[in-house]
Amino acid sequence: MTVDIDNRLGTYLKSRRGRMDPVALGFPASRRRTTGLRREEVAQRANISATWYTWLEQGRGGAPSADVLHRIAGALMLTDVEREHVFLLGLGRPPEVRYKAPEGVSPRLQRVLDGMTSSPAMIKTATWDIVAWNRAAAAVLTDYGALAPDQRNVLRLMFSNSQVRAAQENWENVARFVVSTFRADAARAGAVSEVSQLVDELCLTSPEFKRFWSENDVGLHGEGAKRLHHPILGVLALEYSAFAVDGRPDLSMIVYNPVTAADAERIGSLIART
Repeated sequence: MTVDIDNRLGTYLKSRRGRMDPVALGFPASRRRTTGLRREEVAQRANISATWYTWLEQGRGGAPSADVLHRIAGALMLTDVEREHVFLLGLGRPPEVRYKAPEGVSPRLQRVLDGMTSSPAMIKTATWDIVAWNRAAAAVLTDYGALAPDQRNVLRLMFSNSQVRAAQENWENVARFVVSTFRADAARAGAVSEVSQLVDELCLTSPEFKRFWSENDVGLHGEGAKRLHHPILGVLALEYSAFAVDGRPDLSMIVYNPVTAADAERIGSLIART
């Protein structure tokens, strides 16, 4: 059996339509030859022409617009992954990013952090709010639990917290890199309007931030190395790596690994004492 690759979108939409419960959506259950919604019912929910939707399932009528695909995805109650799949089939590209506020992290993801006993690790949002961390991060980087939630922001800490500033071996280079990477992350996540208040606030309170922001540089977190001046442990050499959280485009994980076994032991001893 061969599959008509020219109508993969229509085949997929038909399969999603077939799983819908018409009664739960306010449609009558009687006189249905197949399960799921009728084509005209999907069109009604999407506020598009029933003829146009029928043609779409049949592979006729040309490529749909992004707006039409968004409406159909809503009508069929598609998940984010399913919506992306529909766009890839219909337009050959994913939908434009629409920022959604984070919903926190799952217990499973927190256990991933906790399993890294000597490596500071944290989860940040696209607006660079820290929403989860492990004991090593609290001991080496910042005791996030001692801060108010609105203060657990990487930029606020970098430009407003004297202890965080003093810990950086070359604060100006680090701060400039943080600003450029933050700008790229916010744009990639479609969160430019969401960070405008924070940007305005920091431009007023920090001349350095205002200067770095006006440079309009963009950067990539990726991976690299840094040296921290810890008030108890002294200088620590760390390697960092950034990871996307699959299925959660609003979150990313940053892990700092001690470069030497001696540094790892020192971090472990500090955690044990605290």
